[in-house]
Amino acid sequence: MKISFSEQDERFRQEVADWLAGNLCGEFEPLRFRGGPGDEHMYPQQRKAWERKLAEGRWTCVGWAPEHGGRGLSISQQVIFHEEYARAGGPGRMGHIGEGLAGPTIAAFGNDEQRRRLLPGIVSGTQFWCQGYSEPSAGSDLANVKTRASLEHGRWVINGQKVWTSLAHESDWCFVIARTEPGSVGHRGLSFLLVPMAQAGISVRPIEQMTGTSEFNEVFFDNASTDAANLIGQPGDGWKIAMALLGFERGVSTLGQQMQFANELNEVIAIAKANGAARDPLLRQRLAEAWCGLRIMRYNSLRMLSGAQDGALRKEATIYKLFWSSWHANLGKLAMDVLGTDAELLEAAPYQLTRLQSLYLFSRADTLYGGSNEIQRNIIAERALGMPKEPRLRP
Repeated sequence: MKISFSEQDERFRQEVADWLAGNLCGEFEPLRFRGGPGDEHMYPQQRKAWERKLAEGRWTCVGWAPEHGGRGLSISQQVIFHEEYARAGGPGRMGHIGEGLAGPTIAAFGNDEQRRRLLPGIVSGTQFWCQGYSEPSAGSDLANVKTRASLEHGRWVINGQKVWTSLAHESDWCFVIARTEPGSVGHRGLSFLLVPMAQAGISVRPIEQMTGTSEFNEVFFDNASTDAANLIGQPGDGWKIAMALLGFERGVSTLGQQMQFANELNEVIAIAKANGAARDPLLRQRLAEAWCGLRIMRYNSLRMLSGAQDGALRKEATIYKLFWSSWHANLGKLAMDVLGTDAELLEAAPYQLTRLQSLYLFSRADTLYGGSNEIQRNIIAERALGMPKEPRLRP
C-alpha cells in the first residue's frame, strides 16, 4: 500500500488542478459540486457537455490502456486525478457507468470488434450507459434474475423488467443480465447483453424518491432486441462477467467518492463551528469519529488498489461497500443533528431541499443499493473469511 506520492506525481497533481481551474468555470461554473448522489437529476445536458470538455482535455478514461483510448495512468496518478476532481467541485459524472463499469468490462471480456465499436463513444463523452441488473425480485440477489432473452434470426429478443436503474432516461445503452437458457436457475444460464435504449420495445418509468427527485427508473423490455454481436462473452457467461464488473465498481474512482464525502463532512464541520454545535461534546466526538472513519476508508481503498486491476474482488474490497454506506448514512444523521431545528425548515416555495437535507434523505438508501448491507455481510463471511454458507431452504 502506498500512502505518499512522488515529485512526479505531485507535478501531475498540479497539472490536474490547473486544468480544472481553467475549465470548470464560465458556462460550467454552475456545475461545481452538483450532480452527486441525491442530486443526479440536476443539469444533465450541461453535464453531458462537460463530459465532452473532459474528453477534449483527455481526462476521460484516464486509467484505461492507450489501445482502448485511455491515458494508461498509474494507480497513483488515477488516485490524484479523482481526488483533485472532487476537490475542485467537479460535477457528478454522467459517463461514470460507461467509464467505470461498461467500458472495463467490454475491454476485458469483449472481442476486438466490440472494443472498436463501443469504447470510443465512452472515451469521447458522447455515449452514456446504464446498468440493467436489479429486478423487483432480484435486487441484491442477482442469481434470481427473471428477465429472459432468446436468440431469434440473429437478434436477442428480451422480455422482463429492471428496476433502480440510475439515469436510464439519459442513457444510450444498457448492459443487461438476462436468462438465456430456458429452465435455468441461480447463476447458471445467464448472459451479459448490451442493449440500445432508443427502441420501441423499451420503456423507462421514473421512480420518485422522498427527495422529490427521479434519477432512478424502472425499465421494461417488451420484445426489445439487440444484435447477436452485442453479447459479451458466450451464452451462460453472464454471472462470471457480472461478478467481474462488480470488482471494477470497487475500483480507483472510490477515492474520488471519498473526496466528495470529505466535502460534505467539511460543510458539516463549518456549520458546527458557526452555529455553536461544535461546543457540544457529544457532537464534537461524532465529528471526530466521522473524520477518523474517512481516513480508515482511504487507507483501506489504497490497500484494495495495491493489486491487479482486473475486476477480481480482493478480500479487502469485500468490506468497502459495507463500510462507506454505513459511514455515509451516519454522516446524514450527524448533519441533521448539527443543523438542529434548521434541519426541519425550508425557506420558501418551491421548498427545494438544501444539500444537507438531500444528503440525509438520500443516504437512507446507501445501505441498500449496490448490494444491501445484509448481503455484504454474507459476502464477507463466505467469500472473504471462508465461513460455512448460509443454509438454503429446499422448495
